[in-house]
Amino acid sequence: MKTYMAKPQEVERKWYILDAAGKPLGRLAAEAARILRGKHKPVFTPHVDTGDHVIIINADKVVLTGNKLRNKFYYRHSRYPGGLKVMDYRTFLEKKPEEAVRKAVEGMLPHNRLGARQAKKLKVYRGTEHPHEAQKPEPWVL
Repeated sequence: MKTYMAKPQEVERKWYILDAAGKPLGRLAAEAARILRGKHKPVFTPHVDTGDHVIIINADKVVLTGNKLRNKFYYRHSRYPGGLKVMDYRTFLEKKPEEAVRKAVEGMLPHNRLGARQAKKLKVYRGTEHPHEAQKPEPWVL
C-alpha cells in the first residue's frame, strides 16, 4: 500500500470559531494549533499546509491556571543596549489579550515558512464581534 501525500491544490479549507471565554490559554492554543496544522484531518501531511482557518473570539476572557498571572512574564527587546522590556502576564492580558493568544498559538506551530503560512490563517478578536460571517464559520467545541 502506498502512502498518501496531500497536494496543496487538493486541500479543502473550512473556517472554525473557538470561544476562549473561561478556557485555559495553553489548552485553547494547543487546539487552535492542531486545527491550523490540519492534524484533525485524515489527509494530514507534515510538509503540506492542510489546515483550516481559525477564529478565536473573547480573547480577553481567557484564563491562566496556577500562579502564572504573577510568575509568568512577557519579554521583548528593541535590539538596543538596555532595550529589554518585561511585562507580567496580568498586565499583558489586560492591555493586549489578542497578542497573548496569538503568541501562545504561534509558539505551538512549526518555526519555519510552513508555520508562518499556517499562522496567517489565525484570526483573534477581543470580544464576540468578528468580520468573518460571510465564511460561515462552524463552532469548534473544546
